[in-house]
Amino acid sequence: MDAPRAARLAVAARPPSPRAPARFPFASSTAPRRAGWWWCLRDPRADSSGGGSTFPSPGRCTRLALAHRNRKSPAANLGLPPPRPPRSPAAGIGRVTGDGGCEGRPLVECAGDRQTQEPAGVVEEKASEMSSTVPKSSNIFWHDCAVGKADRQKLLKQKGCVVWITGLSGSGKSTLACTLGRELHTRGKLAYVLDGDNLRHGLNKDLGFKAEDRVENIRRVGEVAKLFADAGLVCIASLISPYRRDREACRALLSDGSFVEVFLNMSLELCEARDPKGLYKLARAGKIKGFTGIDDPYEAPLNCEIEIKEVDGVCPTPSDMAGQVVTYLEEKGFLHE
Repeated sequence: MDAPRAARLAVAARPPSPRAPARFPFASSTAPRRAGWWWCLRDPRADSSGGGSTFPSPGRCTRLALAHRNRKSPAANLGLPPPRPPRSPAAGIGRVTGDGGCEGRPLVECAGDRQTQEPAGVVEEKASEMSSTVPKSSNIFWHDCAVGKADRQKLLKQKGCVVWITGLSGSGKSTLACTLGRELHTRGKLAYVLDGDNLRHGLNKDLGFKAEDRVENIRRVGEVAKLFADAGLVCIASLISPYRRDREACRALLSDGSFVEVFLNMSLELCEARDPKGLYKLARAGKIKGFTGIDDPYEAPLNCEIEIKEVDGVCPTPSDMAGQVVTYLEEKGFLHE
């Protein structure tokens, strides 16, 4: 083999020399990922050439991970300040060292394989909790449509209203709501039932039974009930709704007198004796905390439109209760144009 050919083969067989990783002049939530690494400028351990420093994953660079996650998260569009990662108790590493961007200050010190930011689910949960109660923008305007509530009521030949049924668990709220809905249907009137348990399977499935969750639960149902009434329907809302202030807040949403509060005034003894869902038994055994009537209060209405009481310790029949509500709606003109 001649010498030139041997030299060429030797060069071809030589393994390629490793390339130095590329350096980027800035760090942002859109910084490119290469081979699973993230880049952040001005980290304390950046080399003297002014380049960036690499991190094995977004979970190890707190600020970049949060910024990247918030680009695709609903929390990024809530008008709220970005979530701030918690400080790690570890000394030296794993702590946030700056409040702003990378302008002249170190951003983060990574914590090796430990994640120092809150998990994505926690951030999303906090954002969703705040989104339901905190106004997001003042740059919103009400848009009126040509077809209004009066037009819809004329079409349906009825007037929209909210029948809000409240009472202890086991007092017969859901039974009354469904019976009333069927009675109105037989009369050719359009009604819709918003049952508290049913709504917790969808609209309010993210809420528990703490005081603040109960408040938000009723607020949401009140807003939805208002929309149904505006559509011209008889909206039947069946919820324990134990706090008087929350029920009054829903009443205030319908300032035209179309809020009809129905109080099923059944004693705790009667409700507990019936206990159709077995909840009182669990509450007495301490397996359910904050149960209305046991270790959480129920505030009875002071000025409800309809009050239905037990007779000699017996709850009236569903038909009798529904008939009482229908009579009231007829007298007030809700069942005709």
